[in-house]
Amino acid sequence: MAETLKKGSRVTGSAREKLAEDLKRKYDAGASIRALAEETGRSYGFVHRMLTESGVVLRGRGGATRGKKATSTTPA
Repeated sequence: MAETLKKGSRVTGSAREKLAEDLKRKYDAGASIRALAEETGRSYGFVHRMLTESGVVLRGRGGATRGKKATSTTPA
């Protein structure tokens, strides 16, 4: 979707379906939700909702996580 949408404008009907398909295709190709939000001029939440409504399985968060630290397998 080359043009940005007016922030806060309602997207309904065939335009919504087209946007959802476009977002899904780009997300599946590796684009982040934040990048898609920036590109379309919409919020992160809007893009997230459009993707989940489209049935997209969202990727996990990248970067550092606060999980249990991995233990080293090499002797010290």
